Amino acid sequence: MNDGRNGSIKQIICIKWGTKFGPEYVNRLHAMVARNITPPFRLYCFTDDGTGLHPDVAVRPLPDFAYQAPVNTRGKWPKSRLWGDLGDVTGVVLFLDLDVIVTGDLDAFFAHGDPDDTILGLNPNTPFEKMGQTSVYRMRVGKLAPLQQIFAADPQGAADTYKYEQRFVTRNAPGGVRFWPRGWLAHFRFHCVPTFPTNYWRDPRIPAGTRIVMFPGSLNPPDAILGRWDEADQARPPLAHLRAAFTGDRREGFLKHLRHYVRPTPWVADLWRE
Repeated sequence: MNDGRNGSIKQIICIKWGTKFGPEYVNRLHAMVARNITPPFRLYCFTDDGTGLHPDVAVRPLPDFAYQAPVNTRGKWPKSRLWGDLGDVTGVVLFLDLDVIVTGDLDAFFAHGDPDDTILGLNPNTPFEKMGQTSVYRMRVGKLAPLQQIFAADPQGAADTYKYEQRFVTRNAPGGVRFWPRGWLAHFRFHCVPTFPTNYWRDPRIPAGTRIVMFPGSLNPPDAILGRWDEADQARPPLAHLRAAFTGDRREGFLKHLRHYVRPTPWVADLWRE
C-alpha cells in the first residue's frame, strides 16, 4: 500500500470549506509543496468549492460525515471529515493546513517513523500536556475512523470535554500518536516572532532546520506580510503601536497590546507564492 516511500507517490491532503480561505491558499500551497518535494506527489483538496484551483490540484468533494456541529468551541472540528473514508484516496497521507508556509524539504515527513504511525506536531502552547498540533500530521487513511464514531455520538460533549479537535485526536487516536522531530515545525507567533520587547526592532525569522511554519490562531500569512497581529488589527510602525497602548487606541488590554506586535515579514511573501 502506498506510503510515499521507494518512489511511490507522496500524497498530501488539505481541506477547504466556506469562504475564509480563497483558492489562492490552495494554489500557493501546491506551489510550495512542488518546490520542496521529490516527485512524484499529488495534492488533494477536499472542498465544497473547487472554483479557481490550479489544474494540477486533485479536487475531491468534502467527505460525507453528518453530525450536529458543536457551538461555542474554538477547535476546527470540520477537519473530522477527513478521519474516515476518503474515496479513491487511500494509503498514507500528509495533511497540511492551508495557511502553512513550506520552508524546507518535505520528503522526510514521509520517510519518518512507521507508515502506520499517526504523527502530529507538538503544540508549543501546552508543552507539559504533550498535546498534538494538527496543522501538519500524517496518517493512514481510515485509521482515525473510530474517532468519527465517538465524535458523532456526542459532538457537543466531545467539544466540551476536549475543546480542540487536536486534543481529541491526541487522546483518542488508535494506537496513540507520535510527534515530529523537534525543530521540523515552527509556530509563527511562538518561534518566529521575537519575544517582547525585541519584537519592536527585530524582524521575525525562520528558525534553523525548520521545514514548515504554521500559523495557528488568527494571525495568518497576509497579516505577517503586512505586520499586524490579525485581520482586524492595524499595521502600524513600532512607535505608533507603542503610543496606542497609552492613548487607548487598542483592542486589547495594555500588556497584551504591547506583546502583540509583529514587524512586516518579507520572507513570508517571498515563500507564500505560486
